[in-house]
Amino acid sequence: GGLGPTEDDITRESLANALGRPLVYKPELEDEIRSRFSQYGRQMPEINKRQAWIPEGAESMKNPNGSAPGILIETGESLIAAFPGPPRELKPMFADFLSPRLEKFRRGEIFRRCLRVTGMGESAVDEKIAGIYQRYSDVSVTILFNRVDIEIHLSTQITNGAAILSELSEEIKNALGVAVYSLDGRTMEEVIGGLLTERNETLSVAESCTGGLVGMRLTSIAGSSRYFIGGVVAYSNEIKNSQLGVKQDTLAKYGAVSEQAALEMAEGVLSRFGTDHAISVTGIAGPDGGTSEKPVGTVFIAYAGKYPKSVKHLKVPGDRELIRWRSSQAVLELLRRQIIKQ
Repeated sequence: GGLGPTEDDITRESLANALGRPLVYKPELEDEIRSRFSQYGRQMPEINKRQAWIPEGAESMKNPNGSAPGILIETGESLIAAFPGPPRELKPMFADFLSPRLEKFRRGEIFRRCLRVTGMGESAVDEKIAGIYQRYSDVSVTILFNRVDIEIHLSTQITNGAAILSELSEEIKNALGVAVYSLDGRTMEEVIGGLLTERNETLSVAESCTGGLVGMRLTSIAGSSRYFIGGVVAYSNEIKNSQLGVKQDTLAKYGAVSEQAALEMAEGVLSRFGTDHAISVTGIAGPDGGTSEKPVGTVFIAYAGKYPKSVKHLKVPGDRELIRWRSSQAVLELLRRQIIKQ
C-alpha cells in the first residue's frame, strides 16, 4: 500500500530513496488517472498528480479498479513490486502484471491446496490432523483461523505434488469428517451455490441479528440469482410478525431470540417466497441487549423446507462483528448439512 495521493502515502518516495534513484514524472500516467476520474464524471484533484511520479527506471502497472498505478522495478536478480493496498485493486494487478514476470524466477512448480473447516477451533483441528500431516515431510502445512472458519493450506514442490496433496487432503477429510466443507478453497457461499445449482433448487432467508449479512454473502457469488430468491431483514418484533408471520404469542412468551421465533421466521419466509429451502437467524450480537438467561452471543438458527425442520441454539463467542459473521456461517452450514445428508 501507500501509493495513494495523500501526504501519508510515502511508498514511492521511500522506494526511490532505498534504491538511490530520483522520482521521474510520467505525463502519460497523469493522463490515465485523469481519464479514470472523467469516466465517473469527476474532476481529478490536483493532489493526484503525485501518483504520476515513479522511481527512475521503474515500470508502471495499470490499475483497472483504482487511481493508483503500481510500480515494478527489476534490478538484476531482484524484482520489486509495489501495489495499492485494497484487495480489489491489488489482486487483479498481481495476476495480470506480476505473476507472468515471476516465471523466470520459478525454481520448480509449486502445488497448493486449501481445505476449509467450519464448526471447529484451530487447536481442535490440529489435534486431530497433526499426526497425519507430520508423516508428509515434503508438504508444508499451515493452519489459519479467520472470522468464520479454519483454513488448512497445503503446499509442496515435489514432482508428484498434485497426487500427494490429493492423498493428504482425503486423509484430513476422513479425520475431520463433515466439518470439512471445501477441499478446493471455495467459501461457504460458493459451496452452497454449487449445491443449489446442481439440484436446481431455490433458497430464501430471514435475518435479524445478522442484518442482511447472509443475503449479502449469498449474492456476492456471480449467478446467485439462479437459486437465491430473496430475504427479509426483520429487526423489530413488528416486522417479524407482519412480514414473516411470527406469532404475537410466540414473541410474548418466548421472545424474539428463541427457538420458536427462529423456526417461525424460517417457515414464514419459506411460505412467502415459495422456495425449496429457507433459513433464519435471530440473536443478540451485543455489546448490549444480553441478560443472564440470554447473554450476548445467544443465537438461534433454523431451517425449513423440503427436508425435516431443524433449529439450533448457539453460544457464539466474540465481539459484535464476529458474532454476526459466525452466525451467518453457522446458518449456511446448517443448510449445507441438511442438503448433503439427504
